[in-house]
Formats: sequence, C-alpha cells, structure tokens
Amino acid sequence: MELLVTVVLLTFLMAIAVGIIVLRDLLAGVILLGLYSLVAAGIFVVMDAVDVAFTEAAVGCGISTILFLGAMSFTKHDQKPRGHDSLIAIVFVVLAGGLLIYGTLDMPYYGDPNSPAQTHPELTQHYLYKSMDETGMPNVVTSVLASYRGYDTLGETVVVFTAGIAVLSLLGLIRRRPEDDAPEDAPGDIPRHSSDDSGVDS
Repeated sequence: MELLVTVVLLTFLMAIAVGIIVLRDLLAGVILLGLYSLVAAGIFVVMDAVDVAFTEAAVGCGISTILFLGAMSFTKHDQKPRGHDSLIAIVFVVLAGGLLIYGTLDMPYYGDPNSPAQTHPELTQHYLYKSMDETGMPNVVTSVLASYRGYDTLGETVVVFTAGIAVLSLLGLIRRRPEDDAPEDAPGDIPRHSSDDSGVDS
C-alpha cells in the first residue's frame, strides 16, 4: 500500500512538472510550483521523513511561493514568447541530470536490509540512547539537525536567507520611477526653453 501511494504521488509530480513547463501563465506556474512542493512533502511523509517534509512544505510551498508572488507584482502574468531553445542549455541540463542520476546508483534502495543503517545498528542506537546526554535535546531528530549536523543546517539556513535577501533586493531595483519625477526634456529631445526672450527660436 505504501509503495502504491508513493507511485501515485510520483506520477502527480511528473504531471505537475509537465504542466509547469507547458503553461505560459506565470501565476498558474507559481501555483503549480507550490503544489509540487506540497506533493513532494507528502511523499516524504509516506517515507517517514517528517522533518524533511516539514522543511519542504515550509520553504518550497510557503516562502518560495510568497517570494514568487511578490516578484510577479512587478511584471505581467503572461510569459513572453520564446524563440528557439538554446542547444547548449539543453545539453547542459541533460548532462547535469545524468550526473545526478549516476550519483544515486550507489545509494541503497529504500528499505534495503543491507543498507548501512541496518547493518550498523550501533550507530542508530548511539543517536537514540546517547543524544540526550550529549546534546541535552529530548527529540532525536532535533538533536541530529541542530547539533550533530548543525553546520549543514546552518548552511541551508544561510542559503535560504541569502536567496530571500537577493529577491528583495531585485524587487527594489526594478521599481519604476513615477511619471511625475520624469525630466521634462528626455535625452535627445529639443529643449522646450530653446527660444530667446524675443520669441525667435535660437
């Protein structure tokens, strides 16, 4: 049953990804991106990775959607027509995707009894029984995220914070100047006050 639910959710993810690529409405794309993160969080819950699901839902579905909607307030909802896609970009994406898939080949399968987590139970027992004494945190997941791999969690937080600051900075830079502040004579125009006092153009 768990495998069936995971397959159905993965099918939803692929359908949502295709919809994001095909749609030209930016608002619909942002909504689908939030839905994508929500479905991904559901998959993590099914796989008993509740802490990862919480992060995915908060960052991917929450903060990212708010930032995208804020950016859309400065632009139109319709995407501009694109020309021919760059062949170099397509090749780069295919190679990067191939490398990512190749990097997962050595990972143990989900639920594999021969995985390091199953063949080295002393590691799991160390975190379960000694994390309270070593870190002072009653929750094992919190002790791992905030203490044992605290630098990794700090790096993730810095990345999200930096991305938020960058988006806010870009939104502030593209603000248009009100028409009232526009100069009377734009560069290249004939000045309006080019006539002398006698009424004859200079």
